[in-house]
Amino acid sequence: MKIETPSPKIVKEYLKRWNTLENYVAQESSLRKLFTKTYPLNNDLDEVLIKVCSLNDFYSTNIFSPFSVAKHIISLNIDDRLEKNDMSLVDDIARVNVNGIREIYFYSFATKYCSHHKPLYYPIYDNYVEKLLMYFKKQNKSFKYTKKDLKTYPKYKEILLTFQSYYNLQEFNLKELDKYLWQCGKKHFSKKKNKNAEDRLTYKSDLGLRKIN
Repeated sequence: MKIETPSPKIVKEYLKRWNTLENYVAQESSLRKLFTKTYPLNNDLDEVLIKVCSLNDFYSTNIFSPFSVAKHIISLNIDDRLEKNDMSLVDDIARVNVNGIREIYFYSFATKYCSHHKPLYYPIYDNYVEKLLMYFKKQNKSFKYTKKDLKTYPKYKEILLTFQSYYNLQEFNLKELDKYLWQCGKKHFSKKKNKNAEDRLTYKSDLGLRKIN
């Protein structure tokens, strides 16, 4: 398998394609309004629960106890940390004690929750982006990161910024870079690419329920 080398021209083609996908655009727009206009703060359980359930539904992150996750987010008092672009916040949100029984690591979900508050500072991690970044690591020996690094959020963001710089993609912000990486990863690594393409927001293998190996 050969994937096209990233370039500004390639990214622009993927961004143009994204804007033609009405379902993606509408769902992202509704989440943006929910997180930044309707319920921008995270100090009310009802409001946080609505945001958790909406993300869980649109992205199929398999949060089997949305109430536990929402209550956990409330306990962290995250608004000041979001304002300061605190990268350690993702890990804190991800580690949820479910029903007082065990800790679950909802890493992918946590990146999405922070990103929908501040998409220019918190990039999304998902299965397709991971596969694409690992592919380019094999193609480029100067990239030294590992899969484990991708699941350590401050390192993950550094890796994306290094990727952005190496391929001269600085004209694109992190949200635009995410749209490119996800679409390209889905194109080349989807298990169902020979069938009808599934929406990212209902793709089942991008589990929010994920532990660090």
